Amino acid sequence: MSSRLSKLKRWPSWFLMLVCAGVLMFLGTQRDSGPSTAQERIEAISQRLACPTCDGESVYESRSPGSQAIRQEITRQVADGVLADGQIVRMIDDSYAADLKLIPSATGFDALIWVLPVAAFVAAVGGLIIVFRRWRREGSLVATQEDQILVTQARQDKD
Repeated sequence: MSSRLSKLKRWPSWFLMLVCAGVLMFLGTQRDSGPSTAQERIEAISQRLACPTCDGESVYESRSPGSQAIRQEITRQVADGVLADGQIVRMIDDSYAADLKLIPSATGFDALIWVLPVAAFVAAVGGLIIVFRRWRREGSLVATQEDQILVTQARQDKD
Protein backbone atom coordinates (compact mmCIF):
# COMPACT_ATOMS: atom_id res chain seq x y z
CA MET A 1 0.00 0.00 0.00
CA SER A 2 2.86 2.34 0.79
CA SER A 3 4.37 2.03 -2.71
CA ARG A 4 1.00 2.82 -4.30
CA LEU A 5 0.66 5.90 -2.15
CA SER A 6 4.15 7.12 -3.08
CA LYS A 7 3.38 6.56 -6.79
CA LEU A 8 0.20 8.60 -6.46
CA LYS A 9 2.13 11.41 -4.80
CA ARG A 10 4.67 11.55 -7.66
CA TRP A 11 2.17 11.88 -10.53
CA PRO A 12 0.82 15.35 -9.66
CA SER A 13 4.32 16.80 -9.55
CA TRP A 14 5.21 15.27 -12.94
CA PHE A 15 1.94 16.50 -14.39
CA LEU A 16 2.54 19.99 -13.02
CA MET A 17 6.07 20.00 -14.46
CA LEU A 18 4.74 18.89 -17.86
CA VAL A 19 2.09 21.63 -17.84
CA CYS A 20 4.69 24.26 -16.88
CA ALA A 21 7.03 23.10 -19.66
CA GLY A 22 4.17 23.27 -22.17
CA VAL A 23 3.16 26.76 -21.07
CA LEU A 24 6.76 27.99 -21.23
CA MET A 25 7.23 26.54 -24.72
CA PHE A 26 4.00 28.20 -25.86
CA LEU A 27 5.06 31.54 -24.40
CA GLY A 28 8.49 31.18 -26.02
CA THR A 29 6.94 30.81 -29.45
CA GLN A 30 4.63 33.79 -28.94
CA ARG A 31 7.33 36.11 -27.65
CA ASP A 32 7.79 39.35 -29.53
CA SER A 33 11.27 40.78 -29.75
CA GLY A 34 9.83 44.26 -29.61
CA PRO A 35 10.16 47.10 -32.05
CA SER A 36 13.26 47.03 -34.20
CA THR A 37 14.92 49.61 -36.37
CA ALA A 38 14.49 49.57 -40.12
CA GLN A 39 18.05 48.30 -40.59
CA GLU A 40 17.48 45.43 -38.13
CA ARG A 41 14.30 44.49 -40.00
CA ILE A 42 16.13 44.53 -43.34
CA GLU A 43 18.89 42.30 -41.93
CA ALA A 44 16.42 39.89 -40.33
CA ILE A 45 14.36 39.57 -43.52
CA SER A 46 17.42 39.12 -45.73
CA GLN A 47 18.71 36.38 -43.40
CA ARG A 48 15.46 34.45 -43.90
CA LEU A 49 15.77 34.35 -47.71
CA ALA A 50 18.16 32.28 -49.83
CA CYS A 51 20.20 33.78 -52.63
CA PRO A 52 18.56 32.82 -55.95
CA THR A 53 21.90 32.31 -57.75
CA CYS A 54 24.23 31.16 -54.94
CA ASP A 55 24.32 27.74 -53.36
CA GLY A 56 23.64 27.70 -49.63
CA GLU A 57 23.98 31.42 -48.96
CA SER A 58 21.40 33.81 -47.63
CA VAL A 59 20.58 37.11 -49.29
CA TYR A 60 22.23 38.77 -46.28
CA GLU A 61 25.58 37.03 -46.90
CA SER A 62 25.65 36.99 -50.70
CA ARG A 63 27.04 39.79 -52.86
CA SER A 64 25.57 38.53 -56.14
CA PRO A 65 23.45 40.88 -58.29
CA GLY A 66 20.33 38.81 -57.57
CA SER A 67 20.80 39.16 -53.82
CA GLN A 68 21.50 42.87 -54.13
CA ALA A 69 18.24 43.31 -56.05
CA ILE A 70 16.35 41.41 -53.35
CA ARG A 71 17.97 43.51 -50.60
CA GLN A 72 16.94 46.69 -52.46
CA GLU A 73 13.37 45.38 -52.69
CA ILE A 74 13.41 44.55 -48.97
CA THR A 75 14.75 48.03 -48.18
CA ARG A 76 12.02 49.63 -50.30
CA GLN A 77 9.26 47.54 -48.68
CA VAL A 78 10.52 48.28 -45.15
CA ALA A 79 10.76 52.00 -45.97
CA ASP A 80 7.17 51.95 -47.25
CA GLY A 81 6.10 50.48 -43.91
CA VAL A 82 2.97 48.85 -45.33
CA LEU A 83 3.89 45.15 -45.11
CA ALA A 84 4.98 43.13 -42.10
CA ASP A 85 8.20 41.11 -42.23
CA GLY A 86 6.43 37.83 -42.97
CA GLN A 87 4.46 39.44 -45.77
CA ILE A 88 7.63 40.83 -47.33
CA VAL A 89 9.26 37.38 -47.21
CA ARG A 90 6.17 35.79 -48.75
CA MET A 91 5.96 38.44 -51.49
CA ILE A 92 9.62 38.02 -52.50
CA ASP A 93 9.40 34.22 -52.28
CA ASP A 94 6.31 34.23 -54.50
CA SER A 95 7.99 36.43 -57.12
CA TYR A 96 10.70 33.80 -57.79
CA ALA A 97 10.22 30.33 -59.27
CA ALA A 98 12.57 28.73 -56.72
CA ASP A 99 11.71 28.45 -53.04
CA LEU A 100 13.81 31.14 -51.35
CA LYS A 101 12.73 30.63 -47.75
CA LEU A 102 15.56 29.39 -45.53
CA ILE A 103 13.26 28.94 -42.53
CA PRO A 104 10.16 26.85 -43.22
CA SER A 105 6.83 28.34 -42.21
CA ALA A 106 5.02 26.96 -39.19
CA THR A 107 1.77 26.35 -41.05
CA GLY A 108 0.52 23.82 -43.55
CA PHE A 109 2.74 21.02 -44.79
CA ASP A 110 5.89 22.85 -43.62
CA ALA A 111 4.66 22.56 -40.04
CA LEU A 112 5.59 18.87 -40.16
CA ILE A 113 9.24 19.91 -40.10
CA TRP A 114 8.66 21.38 -36.65
CA VAL A 115 6.16 18.82 -35.34
CA LEU A 116 7.70 15.50 -36.43
CA PRO A 117 10.88 15.68 -34.30
CA VAL A 118 8.84 16.52 -31.21
CA ALA A 119 6.34 13.75 -31.95
CA ALA A 120 9.18 11.26 -32.52
CA PHE A 121 10.77 12.26 -29.22
CA VAL A 122 7.49 11.88 -27.33
CA ALA A 123 6.85 8.50 -28.97
CA ALA A 124 10.37 7.32 -28.13
CA VAL A 125 10.07 8.37 -24.49
CA GLY A 126 6.65 6.73 -24.26
CA GLY A 127 8.02 3.54 -25.82
CA LEU A 128 10.92 3.49 -23.38
CA ILE A 129 8.57 3.92 -20.43
CA ILE A 130 6.42 1.02 -21.62
CA VAL A 131 9.45 -1.23 -22.23
CA PHE A 132 11.07 -0.41 -18.90
CA ARG A 133 7.84 -1.10 -17.03
CA ARG A 134 7.45 -4.42 -18.82
CA TRP A 135 11.07 -5.36 -18.05
CA ARG A 136 10.64 -4.46 -14.40
CA ARG A 137 7.47 -6.52 -14.19
CA GLU A 138 9.06 -9.51 -15.94
CA GLY A 139 12.24 -9.18 -13.88
CA SER A 140 10.35 -9.63 -10.64
CA LEU A 141 8.80 -12.92 -11.74
CA VAL A 142 9.93 -16.16 -10.13
CA ALA A 143 11.77 -18.58 -12.40
CA THR A 144 9.52 -21.31 -13.78
CA GLN A 145 10.32 -25.00 -13.87
CA GLU A 146 11.19 -24.66 -17.57
CA ASP A 147 13.67 -21.88 -16.77
CA GLN A 148 15.35 -24.02 -14.13
CA ILE A 149 15.63 -26.98 -16.55
CA LEU A 150 17.11 -24.70 -19.21
CA VAL A 151 19.72 -23.36 -16.78
CA THR A 152 20.58 -26.87 -15.60
CA GLN A 153 21.04 -28.03 -19.20
CA ALA A 154 23.23 -25.03 -20.01
CA ARG A 155 25.44 -25.74 -16.99
CA GLN A 156 25.77 -29.39 -17.97
CA ASP A 157 26.65 -28.47 -21.55
CA LYS A 158 29.31 -26.07 -20.27
CA ASP A 159 30.99 -28.79 -18.17
